Amino acid sequence: MSAPDLNLLVTLNALLAEGSVARAARRLRLSPSAMSRALARLRETTGDPLLVRAGRGLVPTPRALELRETVGRLVQEAEAALRPSETLDVKRLSRIFTLRTREGFVENFGPPLIARIAELAPGVRLYFTQKLDKDSAPLRDGTVDLETGVVGDDTGPELRTQALFRDRFIGVVRRGHPLSGGAMTPARYAAGRHILVSRRGLQKGQVDEALEALGLKRQIVTIVGSFSAALALARSSDLIVSVPERHTGNLRADMHSFVLPVAVSDMTISLLWHPRLDADPAHRWLRACIRDVCAERPAELVPGFEAG
Repeated sequence: MSAPDLNLLVTLNALLAEGSVARAARRLRLSPSAMSRALARLRETTGDPLLVRAGRGLVPTPRALELRETVGRLVQEAEAALRPSETLDVKRLSRIFTLRTREGFVENFGPPLIARIAELAPGVRLYFTQKLDKDSAPLRDGTVDLETGVVGDDTGPELRTQALFRDRFIGVVRRGHPLSGGAMTPARYAAGRHILVSRRGLQKGQVDEALEALGLKRQIVTIVGSFSAALALARSSDLIVSVPERHTGNLRADMHSFVLPVAVSDMTISLLWHPRLDADPAHRWLRACIRDVCAERPAELVPGFEAG
């Protein structure tokens, strides 16, 4: 049996990551016809179609899904082995990193992160862009270096992830609001008028489900798409809003925050990046900086919660 062509691993990695012959060809700077021929050779070598047509696109076969992580790791290790050995000098590093984050991340973690970067690597600049959806394409095509968010079923399966911190939802009202004093009960909380934050325009959330389990229902008087808009409304009215605690620390300054009287799930905020950058020394250094900043305990947390 002849030895397999190991160059096909690079081709297979690109095809599995992109899910498209045309995009994989652009990624490897090949013509679409050359990529099609390479896919034919891969099918012959593996004995599996790997990518099959579904509508206008291609979807991976079970064998392709099985190979994706292994092939990606092999290509990454090979690239690292062939890369010239060098020690990263962050003081001389000159680079712009693009970070896509959910609202509130920049306001709360941006200042200490920028200060750390300025001290260690004055030639590095951070470009923050808002995360409006969970589309992994910007990480795949390289327009985004890093992303923060909750890892879910719709997260690109090839992406690398690392947990940064846990966050939980808390209640927030203006200073002097009737709910800013006295014991908080589910009934007292449900009796108020509420703001629901939903980027997708949903009519209810976890809080409503928890209240319904107790036979209670809250009155939602408005739905907004951002935490800052919801907090601005609550700051100048008697409306109540539920928001993630650590993501909104600076956004809810001078407001009264309290532990929700119903049980809702905490969420884990993670760092996401594409495997092509996994071994890049500068990228690894920036990831470590972000992890360190997010690991620092906030000066103030609402009683009853341990960040981790």
